[in-house]
Amino acid sequence: MHRQSVLRLARQYGAVPMVELPPPYLAPSLHFPMNRSSVQTSNFSSTAATAGRGRDLSKSRGVSAIHRTGPKFKLGASKYPLPTPVSPEKLEKRQATPDHGLWGFFPKGREALSTPEYDGAHGRSWSIQELREKSWEDLHCLWWVCLKERNRIATSNQERKRLKAGYGEYEAQQRARVIRVTQHGIKHVLRERWYAWEDAQKLYQTGYRPQDEGSE
Repeated sequence: MHRQSVLRLARQYGAVPMVELPPPYLAPSLHFPMNRSSVQTSNFSSTAATAGRGRDLSKSRGVSAIHRTGPKFKLGASKYPLPTPVSPEKLEKRQATPDHGLWGFFPKGREALSTPEYDGAHGRSWSIQELREKSWEDLHCLWWVCLKERNRIATSNQERKRLKAGYGEYEAQQRARVIRVTQHGIKHVLRERWYAWEDAQKLYQTGYRPQDEGSE
């Protein structure tokens, strides 16, 4: 039986016989009189009272991130002064670099997004026969020109996707396709030269000398 119900019955009918009371382990307050002086209480503390003889030994006591209360002792970084941010007005003005290498990722007009007219104005790809007549240095330079142009197209495509422009994708794809054909042609020519060098090396190892052909 609930304690409040038992007390209500006790007030209504007077003293309740011991037989009608619940067992002592269920309602000890009805069997034994409660005295405030006999109640054992203690203040909340994680530090023993006798450990510091009344002093609070917990250094983190009162530190709260919610109430923004700091520690009672200085941290190790407190003795170092914090740097003061400089206002943008006091910063030194930097001079623009007109011939910076990063401008190669943008069109000649240095716009953030290339126009369809700009991407559509391009020639054809280099043929393999034309690339065979180029030297190693020329092929090397042409390869990096194509690579830089493909990076520029990728930059414009990313900006076009971010702005959701909805135009210029077809022209950019066609220009990138022409560049890829040229790069495949450069690889083809370099592969031919590699195979020719391997064949010449094998002939030399077998004893063939081209200067000896005219003396026979």
